[in-house]
Amino acid sequence: MNWKNRFFWLAALISLILDRVTKYWVVTQFDLTIPPESWALWPNVFHFTYVTNTGAAFSLFSQGGDWLRWLSLGVSLILVALGLFGPRMNRWEQAGYGCILGGAAGNGIDRFLEGRVVDFLDFRLIDFPVFNIADVFINVGIVCLLIATFRGEDVAKGDSHPDSTQR
Repeated sequence: MNWKNRFFWLAALISLILDRVTKYWVVTQFDLTIPPESWALWPNVFHFTYVTNTGAAFSLFSQGGDWLRWLSLGVSLILVALGLFGPRMNRWEQAGYGCILGGAAGNGIDRFLEGRVVDFLDFRLIDFPVFNIADVFINVGIVCLLIATFRGEDVAKGDSHPDSTQR
């Protein structure tokens, strides 16, 4: 079977599975306490810290963020439709949209099942808000789409710029 945009589906599946597995690990290995339970992997630099977030990234909209579950669902459905019915994408676009789908779906599952998202990646060196693997994949997806935009890959040729034959 020859799937259109197969790297899109692969990126989405990998990112969703990694997100769900890591969140399951955190929920089963940590207690949700105040102050949060934390394991220092590199003291004062990087910790695993179990917290939950009812808002968006960096706890934005944490009050009354119920609409975020519907936003996650909407983004996920639009990206599934893009993968199924949209044009053939180059590999950077497939990886980008796939990672965003996996991340949006992972956080969306949390929002629908629990009303909040599990966060645990804690970079203390720069006092960054605690986040999760889904957030990482969403950002990786954005970087992939930026690379696709600036590289200007042609889908048919895979890695050449559309104007490269006219130079």
